[in-house]
Amino acid sequence: MGKINIAITGCMGRMGQQLIKSVNKDKTIKLVTLTENRIINKKISGIKPELNTDKALSKANVIIDFTIPKCTFEVLKIAAKLKKKVVIGTTGFTKKEEDLIKKFSKKIPILKAGNMSLGINLLMYLTEITSASLSNNYLSKVFEIHHKHKKDHPSGTALMLGKGIAIGKNKDFYKMIGKKYLNKKKFPYGKKINFNSIRKGEIIGEHEVTFSSGKEIITLNHEAFDRALYSDGAITAAKWLINKKPGLYSMRNLLNFR
Repeated sequence: MGKINIAITGCMGRMGQQLIKSVNKDKTIKLVTLTENRIINKKISGIKPELNTDKALSKANVIIDFTIPKCTFEVLKIAAKLKKKVVIGTTGFTKKEEDLIKKFSKKIPILKAGNMSLGINLLMYLTEITSASLSNNYLSKVFEIHHKHKKDHPSGTALMLGKGIAIGKNKDFYKMIGKKYLNKKKFPYGKKINFNSIRKGEIIGEHEVTFSSGKEIITLNHEAFDRALYSDGAITAAKWLINKKPGLYSMRNLLNFR
């Protein structure tokens, strides 16, 4: 098989820029399209960014999208029409939007992950196991830190880890969501899962899941040092997705975790 043609949406964003660097280092894939939600009058890696249109995205085998929900659905509508595969790293979707993504996945292959890191996806797996192993006497909470530019909170990864807790308890995650704090030094456990988000500096990402019985505390955590961790993961996802049939996949499928 020849090189995989890749389109990157939101090319001027932090992840968009990192994805361009990672794609250009990989000889098995080719960057063919860059898009933004505004006109950019300069070339990036020899390519002039375009708006999200049928013509722009028709050149790609796989579209990698790290943008905002509104843009993601703009991309999905075009991808469904053109039968293109999509890797979604965008976060901040509502339950209704998550259900809509599932509908699109009946037409095209979609790999969606709140975090593309191997370590984070292993952490998710361990969170499920820990939650399932502990009795209901153990309360849980999720803590995360990101750079000051990150707009959504809790992060998609924090919510993903919260979902891991719910899966372990065989409960509906959306019914288990507790309070969402921002920039609190301390925050409480609760009968539901509470979240605390810190936004400061240029921190790439730190996530921590804590379980407490009142007599002991169990902590699972992960710290990212390089943004390439996520872009490399997204490219691995794009390569994996190329031979898949329509469906909604995750990094868990890629990594073959049970």
